[in-house]
Amino acid sequence: MDYGFLGWIVVGLIAGVLAKWIMPGKDPGGIIVTILIGIAGGLIGGYIGSMVGLGGGNLVNILLATAGAILLLWIYRLVKARQA
Repeated sequence: MDYGFLGWIVVGLIAGVLAKWIMPGKDPGGIIVTILIGIAGGLIGGYIGSMVGLGGGNLVNILLATAGAILLLWIYRLVKARQA
């Protein structure tokens, strides 16, 4: 199933919530920034997944998006910690 850009945004919203749940803690931007990072992670995860031939199932797409969101959230926390 091909979600397209809008579908990956919706999946990214879910991924942002899951990433926040998997990586609890105080984020510099709060839940809104975490969800936006989830959307970006969903788009990046979807893009990379489609490039390597992954995807097609709802669970795979959510896992790809969540992995992308977790990675971006981790990078975001590292950058913010160094700025402080």
